[in-house]
Amino acid sequence: MNEETSMALINKFRDERNWRQFHNEKDLALSISIEAAELLEIFQWKSSEEALKDFEHLKEEIADVLIYSYMLADNLKLDVDEIIKEKLQKNAVKYPVEQSKDSKKKYREL
Repeated sequence: MNEETSMALINKFRDERNWRQFHNEKDLALSISIEAAELLEIFQWKSSEEALKDFEHLKEEIADVLIYSYMLADNLKLDVDEIIKEKLQKNAVKYPVEQSKDSKKKYREL
């Protein structure tokens, strides 16, 4: 089975509508922040349990954040898997297991 990657599906959707022309880096970064705020709004004034009752809305907002993030990475010719791997490697140095396990402290406090 030839399953398309998320990036390929996003680009197909965008290109069918000729929207790439509107998706510059600044506007994509703004859109990520706007969608992240919409994600936060689901939790505003609610407990986590209350917010999770609208799980479909939660999934949609997470998807919106990810879609815009993928588009920004694609515009910048970044490989999403690679930049995540690089960031996790940096985080592993900042948060060594022996010092950070079971701790919510910031790396500066370890």
